[in-house]
Amino acid sequence: MKWSFVIQQKLKAAMLLGGIMALIILATLLSRRNMDGIDKSFSSIYQDRLIPATTIIYLTENLYGKRLSLEEYLLTNGTGNKNEIRVQLSTHNKNIDSLIKAFEQTYLVDEEAKSLTAFKNEVHRYTALEKSILGLYNAGAQEEGKRLFAGVGANTFKNTITNLNELTNIQSSIGKDLMKESKSDIASFGIISFLQIALAVVIGLMLLVLIQNSSIVNKPKISGQKNQYFNLN
Repeated sequence: MKWSFVIQQKLKAAMLLGGIMALIILATLLSRRNMDGIDKSFSSIYQDRLIPATTIIYLTENLYGKRLSLEEYLLTNGTGNKNEIRVQLSTHNKNIDSLIKAFEQTYLVDEEAKSLTAFKNEVHRYTALEKSILGLYNAGAQEEGKRLFAGVGANTFKNTITNLNELTNIQSSIGKDLMKESKSDIASFGIISFLQIALAVVIGLMLLVLIQNSSIVNKPKISGQKNQYFNLN
């Protein structure tokens, strides 16, 4: 009976410990998955959101740089340096092309890709208008060049800025979603960590109980003496 009891206790303990170990392994895998998700979210925030947001700032700077350079040249009434304005516009255009290519290399959602395509089209349209304005101005049609600059040119320029604003809003929205996802992963990681600690405590308590039961079962019995009855007579 003694050995049967010990074997039963050991089987129960082995099954219970096996179940707990399986839960710990599962919790560890889930923790690793959450950590990978957190790492991916933060990497995406930097690579696909922060860098494009910085790129948008530089794009805006170059667009306004082109606009102001051309406006300043038009205000000279033909006395400005023609080669200098061409070099300035060409430099801004090269910078814009490089920034757009860098933007395209990041991860783009569908809405973001459409907005970027619209922005590129407006940039190309505005660049063509700049050439037309300079052509008219240098050919002596200064007033017509100014009207083109202030009319269609201004509207096209506004459209490019509107597209950039849309891209900025998309960046902000996706960034918020990534932050929510990261917070959810962190919360899950905290719960799983608490569960692992609780399981470790359970295992410790089980070991103490097993040790106590083992000592009780293995403790030798002291044979009691039979009661003896004495005659007082």
